[in-house]
Amino acid sequence: MFRIYDRIHSGEVYVIAEMSANHAGKLENALEIVRQAAEAGADCVKIQTYTADTITIDCDSAPFRIQGGLWDGYKLYDLYTDAGTPWEWQARIKQECEKCGVDFLSTPFDRTAVDFLEGIGCEAYKIASFELVDIPLIEYAARQGKPMIISCGMGSVGEIQEAVDACRRAGNEQIILLKCCSEYPANWNDMHLANIPDMKRRFGVPVGLSDHSMGSLGAVTGVSLGACVVEKHICLSRSIRNPDSEFSMEIPEFARMVQDVRNAVAIRGEIQYGPTPGEDGNVKLRRSLFAVKDIKAGEELTTENICSIRPAAGLPPRDYDTVLGKRAACDIPRGTPLAFGLIAEENER
Repeated sequence: MFRIYDRIHSGEVYVIAEMSANHAGKLENALEIVRQAAEAGADCVKIQTYTADTITIDCDSAPFRIQGGLWDGYKLYDLYTDAGTPWEWQARIKQECEKCGVDFLSTPFDRTAVDFLEGIGCEAYKIASFELVDIPLIEYAARQGKPMIISCGMGSVGEIQEAVDACRRAGNEQIILLKCCSEYPANWNDMHLANIPDMKRRFGVPVGLSDHSMGSLGAVTGVSLGACVVEKHICLSRSIRNPDSEFSMEIPEFARMVQDVRNAVAIRGEIQYGPTPGEDGNVKLRRSLFAVKDIKAGEELTTENICSIRPAAGLPPRDYDTVLGKRAACDIPRGTPLAFGLIAEENER
């Protein structure tokens, strides 16, 4: 049973470890990433389901070559050949996820990938930011009736709304959007995580974060702003070179991020006013009204002989002006907490 809604509804954050190309072409690396991600606290391990031929064509013309960034000069076909996860591995990876107690998730990039993932029992679908505009793919995946986790990098309000509408046309209301900056790694100034609460309001669905920035700060900030999902690329070591290694977290870093995220949820808490259980013992140390000099019976209460000080054994400070000018009903030794019973009524003067 895919547990993302159990996490969200309980107020927790669902953490996705994105393997992507970090298996570096070795199944054993992929399985070890699953094992170590589970131990580090991930709720889910995600892969991607495509081949170079299902995502692009083998063409050397200018539009098919990447200019700038991490993959500068790469031909798209060659990049996806190097980065893909062989389909014959994927059922085995899913089996390892089940063995380790984490959910399995994949990103399909065309209908054949959806059909393949249906065949191995995939329980949810992730739509990548670059496929946000592929409305036919989104509708096809949504018709399978499973949770749809849609990354919104580069997306305008209109494009995100079209993707949400596509799911709903397919009869699927299980929609989770992820704020994302589709830079690798992401520049903090381009992340605009203030979109997270705005997206929740605009689209009326849970919103998380697909975080391509380095370190934990992006994830912690996103959670503080209400993100209910955090997705992060992970690797066994950045020294194992592959197309995604440079911006991926090593497992110890990921484990620290998971703990940071869990702590951020605890810190964010819920709307609550008044003393917390931990503050209850300190309420008695608040200020209140005390006699700060010996006061004789019948003597006037003045700014010289009463004061608002700690602790909170006397009348509350808001009664200060009320009792000023009144007279003591009895002797009041210095250090006595004031109470109305110590103050004479007007007709007793």
